[in-house]
Amino acid sequence: MPLRTEHDQHVTIVTLDRPEVRNAVDADTARALYEAFLAFDEDPNARVAVFHGANGHFCAGWDLQFGARMAAASPGQGHEVLSNLNFSSDEQKALGPMGPSRLLLSKPVIGAISGAAVAGGMELALWCDMRVMEQDAYFGVYCRRFGVPLIDGGTVRLPRLVGMGHAMDLILTGRKVESAEALQMGLANRVVPTGGARDAAVALAHQLSRFPQITMLADRMSAYRQWDLPVEAALHQEWERGKACLPEAFAGAARFSAGEGRHGQFG
Repeated sequence: MPLRTEHDQHVTIVTLDRPEVRNAVDADTARALYEAFLAFDEDPNARVAVFHGANGHFCAGWDLQFGARMAAASPGQGHEVLSNLNFSSDEQKALGPMGPSRLLLSKPVIGAISGAAVAGGMELALWCDMRVMEQDAYFGVYCRRFGVPLIDGGTVRLPRLVGMGHAMDLILTGRKVESAEALQMGLANRVVPTGGARDAAVALAHQLSRFPQITMLADRMSAYRQWDLPVEAALHQEWERGKACLPEAFAGAARFSAGEGRHGQFG
């Protein structure tokens, strides 16, 4: 199976498993990823997802061997396949070339990054809300050397995540970015020992799953939705989302008053 989904209480774990191509994604795998994350988003019991690559690598991007075979079998077919992935009438449910890369889910996804997260695989990592990276893992716009464009959000999310200067360096050169540098520039949120990304990401996901969900999800969506808004409009939409959370906030204040969660302690 190129993809498998597991459930650990309120955490959903989605694992790419194509070891022969370092978890590179072909058309069928892209659709399977897309459907798996839509299913997570629609599952009322699921609160946080972990996106993981088996066998020591996160994802080596689009499966260029598959693309070459497809082009050889039918010249022009590869272009037609990508053209068919144009945004749908419901842009929030659009299928990207790598699968879920055009979705804005209502719940967070944590990337567990081991080995290679390059080209389209780096774009999938950028799509995640957070990235837990192993010490010997690496990012890179490796598709630069083959003339393959970033069409799964890389040119949008990377500058927003690390700033324009770092983004231009990585986009233009396609160079390798190892974990220490990734952490320094904000591309990684955590660096853990080799082999530990999945367990660390799952532990973090469980932590997030224990928080009051209505408020956390409202704050998350407010952060995503503010990018294209003037400050006044962004503040207004933050208030509107936050206002709906006040019953949960008052309940939390009562728990704090009773002695829960003092001195920065988390559940």
